Amino acid sequence: MPNGSTLRIPEKLLAAKAEAKRQLFSAPPRRHVVAFAAATRPEENVVGVGIGLKVTAGKATATRCIRIYVERKLAKEAIRASDLLPAVIGGVKTDVVETGRLRILPARVSITRTRLRPIQPGSSVGFQFTGAMSQFVMAGTFGAVIQVGGARHILSNNHVLAHENELPLGAPIFQPGLLDGGNPATDRVATLARFIPIQTGAGSANRVDAAIARILGEIASNPTLLPKVGRLASPQPIAARIGLKVEKVGRTTGYTIGEVNDISADVNVDYDAGNAVFLDQVLVRGERGSFSDSGDSGSLIVDRASKRATALLFAGSKTVTIGNPIDVVLQQLEASLVI
Repeated sequence: MPNGSTLRIPEKLLAAKAEAKRQLFSAPPRRHVVAFAAATRPEENVVGVGIGLKVTAGKATATRCIRIYVERKLAKEAIRASDLLPAVIGGVKTDVVETGRLRILPARVSITRTRLRPIQPGSSVGFQFTGAMSQFVMAGTFGAVIQVGGARHILSNNHVLAHENELPLGAPIFQPGLLDGGNPATDRVATLARFIPIQTGAGSANRVDAAIARILGEIASNPTLLPKVGRLASPQPIAARIGLKVEKVGRTTGYTIGEVNDISADVNVDYDAGNAVFLDQVLVRGERGSFSDSGDSGSLIVDRASKRATALLFAGSKTVTIGNPIDVVLQQLEASLVI
């Protein structure tokens, strides 16, 4: 089911987006090259399609367009005529936007993060690798405290709490994540309770990358997001819209601000298990540099004006951040935000 934000988009734009996706968008296998190169074929360069405001001379206009997100934007002169992206699709103008390769944002580089008691959103959290990967440690971000069936849970991504569908329910969750100095013997704060499976491959059609972990009875939790976001004004989400000013606190980049550029993006995201297609996603660009980086996966994206949640961060690149609409996340998890 589409998120509530897409219902306000005119049918002509939605139809043009669907046509753009049919023509241009696929989930190609990973390419390995021995020299620096960029693919010009749309099926290898296009990483997503969406709807946004057309940018001319570096400034957003009032014209809505079909956005074609590419790994690398190239000069027209360097592209074969057969590979040029269309200027108009379904009667709607297009805009080509360079994003780089889109990927999930777990952290696997050793950076110290804080142990918090009570546990609190915006902090480091994660699981313990087992088997062949037991020599690795990781960390992501504790997004929010939610309530399911009368019990409090940690909300984050599937790839932050469930290792891309790999962990069994009941697996221990640690705060801080083991990458950030968490101790498996003393820092277990929750157990994996549920995750929405991630589908990979060209035919995949995901809506969310989400999982929850039930907080242990002896562990106190504070639902207030770490400074500067603070307490949410309402447990009711707010639908994202183009131009919405947002903020987040993440494990790696801390507090950042940005602006929503797209609320209906279909994107192809790199996972360890393969490529996964996500539908109707929220895209954010940072206002003072990058909005997110590795380790910020799981952060709650919040509307700065209303202090209401709008998306759950899960992926991105150096230039854009991708979030699942939070209303869809809560619906699929049958959960509510705790404030």
